[in-house]
Amino acid sequence: MDVPVVLQLSVASAFNGLTKQEKLYAHYMAKAAWRGTRIILRQVSPEANGILDFILALYRSCKGDWERLATTANIAPEELEKFLDYAALFLSNNGNYFGSGDQKFVPDISKEYLTKLASSHSPARKLLAHILDEMYQMPPHGLGSPSPLYQTTYYLGDDCLGSQDDISSISKLMEDQSLHPENTRLHRYQESGFDCYDILQASVDESTVTFNNNGQPWLSNKIIRLVRGDHEQELEQICKCLRRASKYASNPAQKQVLQYTMDSFLLGDLELYRSAQKIWVTDKAPSVETVLGFVEPYRDPLGVRAEFEGIVGIPDPIATERLKKLASVADTFVSKLPWVDGDANGKGPFERDIFDPPEFSSAHILAYCSSNIFPGINLPNYNDIRQEVGYKNIIFSNRMVAEKARTRGLHMVSESEQEKYRNHRFHSYYIWVVLHEILGHGTGKFLAEVSEDRYNFDPRNPPLNPLTGSPVDCWYGVGQTWTGVFGDLATTVDECRAELVGAYLIDEPGILALFGYTEESDIKPGDLIYNMYLQLGVDGLRGLANYDPVTQNWGQAHSRAHYAIFRHLLRDSDDLYAVYCDHQTRKLTVQVDRRNTLQKGKPSLGRMLLKLHIYRCTADISNCREFYEALSNVDDEALRWREVVVDHKDPPLAFCQANTYLHGQDVKLKEYEPTTRGVIQSWAEREIL
Repeated sequence: MDVPVVLQLSVASAFNGLTKQEKLYAHYMAKAAWRGTRIILRQVSPEANGILDFILALYRSCKGDWERLATTANIAPEELEKFLDYAALFLSNNGNYFGSGDQKFVPDISKEYLTKLASSHSPARKLLAHILDEMYQMPPHGLGSPSPLYQTTYYLGDDCLGSQDDISSISKLMEDQSLHPENTRLHRYQESGFDCYDILQASVDESTVTFNNNGQPWLSNKIIRLVRGDHEQELEQICKCLRRASKYASNPAQKQVLQYTMDSFLLGDLELYRSAQKIWVTDKAPSVETVLGFVEPYRDPLGVRAEFEGIVGIPDPIATERLKKLASVADTFVSKLPWVDGDANGKGPFERDIFDPPEFSSAHILAYCSSNIFPGINLPNYNDIRQEVGYKNIIFSNRMVAEKARTRGLHMVSESEQEKYRNHRFHSYYIWVVLHEILGHGTGKFLAEVSEDRYNFDPRNPPLNPLTGSPVDCWYGVGQTWTGVFGDLATTVDECRAELVGAYLIDEPGILALFGYTEESDIKPGDLIYNMYLQLGVDGLRGLANYDPVTQNWGQAHSRAHYAIFRHLLRDSDDLYAVYCDHQTRKLTVQVDRRNTLQKGKPSLGRMLLKLHIYRCTADISNCREFYEALSNVDDEALRWREVVVDHKDPPLAFCQANTYLHGQDVKLKEYEPTTRGVIQSWAEREIL
């Protein structure tokens, strides 16, 4: 296990600028976010909650004086450090699998020394006995469809995903019952000779409904039940925090969001949560921004069930102002995307005629309870809400500092270019992320039958498919969603398309000037653009670290997307890129022909982007799968590249986040040293129940 780089998500200056009421609101919302920890751990692995209990028990046994504990246990300081590295990584990833990549990590400290470390504290010793073997057990190597090498807690019981016909029929049954999958898990078992499936729904309410399966012939000899009450204790605690937060909400919209969210958590009804999301989008420029619920489906092998997350951020007015300026002129740049007609009648059939500028803010993270802390987000994750009501973009400024502090993949850049790459990378990366969020996730029109015999296009005279020149012959049916149709490909294709949009538009002078990059600035537009295309090569190769050659599975949606983009550029940009691999020196280098960066690179990105966009807009999963799986296939040459990439893999990050606490009638903020000890202390003082 690599030693983590610990970074502090500093938020004190932003928090101190809040009013007393806003601080109280932020405090209770942060408490609600952290109360979701055990839900996430339960979604990660069977042993994860036990590992958390063990780490916290060990901390309390010595009150954070780890050296004293090591001396008492008679273990060397370097062995103690190995445990602290593991504990900080576990806490920062909310589990014993990396949030980015989904690979399992195990302690470097031996079982013997870890047992000695816990020997003087009876509660810790007992907790360790229950999870010791699972902590070190390999396989499973990662998260994914259940197999000898992978595990998931989204699908429980023997061979839960063994029958594709069963799974498809259950999905259809849930669709007929208006049950959204995001807050569910599935459990398969045998009872009285029958094959049974329980749909476990997250809720405080505990009740069971047995379905009549007559409408699904494949399920006629099976028992299908909806079992409410999954994560019941955690959701009840979250609702208590939300009720307290509601007293300090700044406006009626925030109160409504909290009420609908609580009702959804109490009853398990995601239509109530969707109602909350629609109102959340309309809450413009809040002094405290929040996200809470079952949000991201990255870790579900089928791509439809979502991990819980809780986020509380404090917007930065100065940085937000620049993002708002971009949002206000973003429609100009939508018109430059490859599927937009740009005629007087609108933008064509595959884009909304009017781009409604989203709420776009830069915020400092106060609390980010998730397995992966992203630099930016675009929510809600319901495309119908995005298209009909709107969406929000948030860039997390104190998370972005982490990207500024390290230059990932520097070893893949020619030595003569490394200094310039190091100096320019963050600047192009920041704009890439911004464009990814606002225009990558914020553009496009899904052709759909909105309700029975009501379409958002003319099905008798369907638009021409620019890829074939013929009328489109597929679209979304009533009740169908992007994730439901595209399943396991939905998240990675969505992220790939968003990354392509950001890279495709990064040369626009109006965008670069907005961020201060002109021919008069220290960093010139040409340097920034070149760096972007170099990053596409570096990140494409880096993505191979999250590919498992044994199972041929990708562990991270973004990594697969980056590799697919680079593979397309290698095949389609007329030798713009070159990759040099020296196995003797374990050196891998990617080079870009700077003279032809835009002439060859941008058209190639446009061709890939157009295909993914049309497939996405028309629900064309068949052609999308053929195209994308071919691009993300890892051949023998790429496997050789992967060996070198893994040898030079960047050290993992661990984030040290602040806590808030009540001091009389006031809310105080406590930040911690950016060390493994600081990470552990912050979690020990977080009051995880």
